[in-house]
Amino acid sequence: MEVKGINEDQPRFPNQRPIDNMSCQDWPEPIVRVQSLSESGSTDIPDRYVKPPAERPVLPNSRINGDDEKINIPIINLAGLDGGDENARREILGQISAACREWGFFQVVNHGVRHELMDDARENWRQFFHSPMEVKQAYGNSPKTYEGYGSRLGVEKGAILDWSDYYFLHYRPSSLKDFNKWPATPASCREVIDEYCKELVRLSGRLMKVLSINLGISEDRLQNAFGGDNIGACLRVNFYPKCPQPDLTLGLSSHSDPGGLTLLLPDHQVTGLQVRKGDNWITVKPAKHAFIVNIGDQIQVLSNANYKSVEHRVAVNSANERVSLAFFYNPKSDIPIEPVKELVTEESPSLYPPMTFDEYRLFIRTRGPKGKSQVESMKSPR
Repeated sequence: MEVKGINEDQPRFPNQRPIDNMSCQDWPEPIVRVQSLSESGSTDIPDRYVKPPAERPVLPNSRINGDDEKINIPIINLAGLDGGDENARREILGQISAACREWGFFQVVNHGVRHELMDDARENWRQFFHSPMEVKQAYGNSPKTYEGYGSRLGVEKGAILDWSDYYFLHYRPSSLKDFNKWPATPASCREVIDEYCKELVRLSGRLMKVLSINLGISEDRLQNAFGGDNIGACLRVNFYPKCPQPDLTLGLSSHSDPGGLTLLLPDHQVTGLQVRKGDNWITVKPAKHAFIVNIGDQIQVLSNANYKSVEHRVAVNSANERVSLAFFYNPKSDIPIEPVKELVTEESPSLYPPMTFDEYRLFIRTRGPKGKSQVESMKSPR
């Protein structure tokens, strides 16, 4: 599909060198499973995982402490969102609006997804990651699609890697949904994943309406910009093994999410997610059976930066492993995404040129997580 306003002879991102499409075909080096490194008994991590000093985390107490009442991202109760009490609804809308503008992150409780389903989903995946290596290796992925069992993001040879393994799968569109690429172990895994993703599509749609209303546009405007019912949705399950030197590395490097909206089911027993707030990194303390919601780059573009995606990263620890499920609710991959016209004025001109999500996510699939350099580099010159 042609993307208007972009010279095909130039890089898609003005401040980045062109991306070689052929570099996405295979990993540049043999894949090492981080879980195997963790279980080897070594007291030192390989140099490939040691971050530069400026990128190393300041570690919190990894086990959640009930007495720790330090700053946290907002926790919002959705119980009155669809009820008949207009005052309660306005209060919830206001809380979400403030969270989007001030944090780019918030937690939701009473969201309508069964707690048992959330627990089953997390524990099914924990069992998968503790399956024999030959079972997991049968689902080994490549950078062409990232589907399956993986241990790195990006294809830069010699890159410093993150201390994590993961599993990535497609849920929407249905043409990409392939049960054969989903784990068959444990036995209930595929059934649980399917129900879980169905519920999160529904919850994401509710939140998209709220974001639209809070921007002062029609409630279906952002959803329609995503492609209406023809959206993309995928799941990345993160496994962060114990790390003997957690002060030297990260489970996931600093980045903003390239997609639209992310709903994260965290490991409620072990912290790790850190959100940038100004010059500080805030360790998120997850509420039990809450989803952590964050704005992705595509919502930043559509909202003309009224909402901003926010950098986040993951710290690891030496005492506990951690499992989290990141559900990505994305635009249809071949629709050009640009600021919605209702939010573009003479005083607030369009900040971004049109670009499809397929083109946009090629950046992170080739280079891995790089802060907010991707979305910032595509801003239109003034």
